[in-house]
Amino acid sequence: MSAPSAHRRHSDDHDHGHDHGHGAPESPSHARPVPDVLDLLRAPSTVRMVDLDPDATPGYPGKDKLDAPALTAELAPTLSGWQEKLYAENTQPDTPARNLLVVLQGMDTSGKGGIISHVFGLVDPQGLHVHAFKEPTPEELSHDFLWRIRNQVPGRGMIGIFDRSQYEDVLVVRVDELVGPEVWEQRFDQINDFEADLVASGTRIVKCFLNISPDVQERRLLERLNNPSKYWKYSTSDVKTRRRWHDYMGAYEDVLNRCNTEVAPWYVIPSNHKWYRNWAVATLLMEHLRQMAPQWPAPTFTVEDEIAAVKASLPEC
Repeated sequence: MSAPSAHRRHSDDHDHGHDHGHGAPESPSHARPVPDVLDLLRAPSTVRMVDLDPDATPGYPGKDKLDAPALTAELAPTLSGWQEKLYAENTQPDTPARNLLVVLQGMDTSGKGGIISHVFGLVDPQGLHVHAFKEPTPEELSHDFLWRIRNQVPGRGMIGIFDRSQYEDVLVVRVDELVGPEVWEQRFDQINDFEADLVASGTRIVKCFLNISPDVQERRLLERLNNPSKYWKYSTSDVKTRRRWHDYMGAYEDVLNRCNTEVAPWYVIPSNHKWYRNWAVATLLMEHLRQMAPQWPAPTFTVEDEIAAVKASLPEC
């Protein structure tokens, strides 16, 4: 398995503004072949943050960012097809429950919201469960730290997306010293056990660390401050968090090393290029659904009889 540090670079400049293009071809047969990114993006067994290249574009089949909108849109029919099969398969009560959970973690401006919009906008929203974890409420704080996470696990047949997750409780609470090491240290094992239980009950977990550089974060924050329509995305706390960048990188390094299990591995998504980030997560999602290989459920009726019944159902005038 290659470490992300070995990923090749593209020499084009960073993208600016939004990605474009949501149109999809009429048939999945029009989609270009794409390489497996499961191994390319899988976090190595030992992670050093300094080795992870946020500018990398591993597995990208295009020439440059101009190809990215079409390449991402071409995944839509296949993604949508697998999603529908997953949902349909789970409509049968005698079928073992299965779902898929995508965890998005990263520093401010790394692209969690952009992925939800551009990647999951390619599939039917009726099959999605999206939840953004904010600062815990008093009710949430009255329970153990995983209580609010358990409440948002997607139901059978659904694809769930967590914008931040259980990992806030070994990241923010650690850097801001909201609890002591004796508390957050034991949470790594608790998270691993929790995720193992989810997987055993039929949940496929796809954990994405969106890796950006501090200079790209600075540019994106300044873009928000220079655009009145983006003020709502900015928080004065972003600067406070940014000042602790190196502390957060140390905390993320521990997360990637201590919670990178076989049943719930981490994927490192180089995210300095929005166009690559979106393509990579869409491709990763597609490959996981393909591995799950959900099937259309068998009919609970006799098809021929129902065809005859439909044809004979219109009363005569």
